[in-house]
Amino acid sequence: MAAPRKYSLELRERAVRMYRTADPKPQIKKLAVDLGVHPEALRGWIRQAEADAGERDDRLTTDERAELTALRKENAQLKRANEVLRTASAFFAAQLCATRRDVDREVVKDHFHRAVAAA
Repeated sequence: MAAPRKYSLELRERAVRMYRTADPKPQIKKLAVDLGVHPEALRGWIRQAEADAGERDDRLTTDERAELTALRKENAQLKRANEVLRTASAFFAAQLCATRRDVDREVVKDHFHRAVAAA
């Protein structure tokens, strides 16, 4: 579970909007002090907004980040499922080998010939 947010979503959106609409651009540190937020938090929000707007290529957009998180979860689930299947396969292979040793080979051949003839 994600940690609770220190700043509300409305504050984040308002701060980014204030920065992006200002002309000339204010200093991030001064704007952060005016809004009562940490300057690095504001800087990160602005960078993320720029990435979402397609103005930056050095960060993932919010949608890409959400997709990456979902894909990582799915990948972990598939790895767990594969491990379960591998274990089950090894178990049943061992059972089959034990069964094959106990069965009369002639009986198996006879059943095979009947099945081929029926087909």
